[in-house]
Amino acid sequence: MKALIFGVVLLAGLPAAQGTRKFTGTITDNMCPAGDHSRMRMGANDAECAIACASVHNALYVLYDGKKAYTLSDQQRPEKLAGKKVIVTGTLNGKTNTIQVDSIIETK
Repeated sequence: MKALIFGVVLLAGLPAAQGTRKFTGTITDNMCPAGDHSRMRMGANDAECAIACASVHNALYVLYDGKKAYTLSDQQRPEKLAGKKVIVTGTLNGKTNTIQVDSIIETK
């Protein structure tokens, strides 16, 4: 009986698992996480710069929400949406600040 009570107390003390959420922001890269590519000058616009930073400098695609940049687990789909405002559906790992991406869709 004590083991059962201890197990219930232990489970109650664990943080709830983060569920799937929607994150809105702009696809950019971790070298220019705020989406300002004027210093890098790696392309004619923000999208071209983000793609160049990712391909030439091995930068990672991130989602910038206006305050914070989140690394994206999927590094293929963001290339097509670089520089665009999107909604990313996924699960955030708070320790690594990475979104485990389920989907990415462009917003209007």
